[in-house]
Amino acid sequence: MAEDTLAGPLPPVRRWPALDLAGVDFDPVLAELMGEGSVSRIELPNGEGWAWLLTRYDDVRMVTNDPRFSREAVMEQPVTRLAPHFIPQRGAVGFLDPPDHTRLRRSVAAAFTARGVERVREKSRRMLDELVDELLQDGPPADLTAAILSPFPIAVICELMGVPAADRRNMHTWTQLILSSSHGAKVSEKAKDEMSACFADLIGVHEGSTGEDVTSLLGAAVGRGEVTLDEAVGLAVLLQIGGEAVTNNSGQMFYILLTRPDLTERLRAEPGIRPQAVEELLRYIPHRNAVGLSRIATQDVEIGGVRIREGDAVYVSYLAANRDPDVFPDPHVIDFARAPNPHVAFGYGPHYCPGGMLARLESELLVDALLDRVPGLRLAVAPDRVPFKKGALIRGPEALPVTW
Repeated sequence: MAEDTLAGPLPPVRRWPALDLAGVDFDPVLAELMGEGSVSRIELPNGEGWAWLLTRYDDVRMVTNDPRFSREAVMEQPVTRLAPHFIPQRGAVGFLDPPDHTRLRRSVAAAFTARGVERVREKSRRMLDELVDELLQDGPPADLTAAILSPFPIAVICELMGVPAADRRNMHTWTQLILSSSHGAKVSEKAKDEMSACFADLIGVHEGSTGEDVTSLLGAAVGRGEVTLDEAVGLAVLLQIGGEAVTNNSGQMFYILLTRPDLTERLRAEPGIRPQAVEELLRYIPHRNAVGLSRIATQDVEIGGVRIREGDAVYVSYLAANRDPDVFPDPHVIDFARAPNPHVAFGYGPHYCPGGMLARLESELLVDALLDRVPGLRLAVAPDRVPFKKGALIRGPEALPVTW
């Protein structure tokens, strides 16, 4: 990699350790990098070499929507990364570029449209009401994560995916093992293989199906020859894992609401602002540790006075983009009246999270149900006693002890 920029020497390579952060504290290393400039160089705990990091909102949106930056090329070279194990699956949607990426996403698009998500709204509401009934029946204290925030998203994503009830516990276990770095590569790889085998069976059963759930749509697409079985399985695994991210996001949302009674009381008093409040909480919460998947520059590109060379690895930080003061005034303040709020919590460009609309639905249902049906809900321990996940790629509370 060349040792110059358009304006002088390259910025120094900054080591970015894997931090187990509690609460919703913003990553101090990321804050320092943002303060030093919009384009920097980082070395993460695993993988090889260094990579560019982009933190400015406009740069993040440009790179994630620019065909000169390839996800597929990541498969061909070692890149510095957060995860100690890297299990890319050839043909998986996360490592495809258009037009193959577009073709594969199209096969399940109907399930994630407004109509597709609306199809599961009432059943989701009923499942949530049953969980809240059980919470109230068992009485306080309780672990909100175990009682509500974990089983609800699992049930919803499995419903949308078409996963039978008998397989749902296994899906949850596999997801946790895949997302954790603390069990080692072999355990994670075994979990991914087992989840893949389960989806291969489900998709195979649905070849030629006219159903509206994801495995039916994938089975029909495989039957028509539009996608291969391997591609369909890779996409199903990614969607299933992503569906459980709501557990962590909602855990952080309720940690904020339960430690900021002023915000909670406003949402109880003004239920009409809840959808807008959910958007602001999605912008604010630090939903992951460090950064996700990189991209590889396929030609020289100038960004922020820096020449990124062909073959260079590039990361974007959606967390940083969501705190860009040029786009979000007072970015470290939670402002339920913030408008517009063009956050990138679900990504941007071709790899925009397909489940964004579903995650919004689940978050709004959770806020409605818990604030309206459990009016005295509060933390049962001091905020600094709430345990947060360690060794996880996605941030969130391990448990959320509450009473009412």
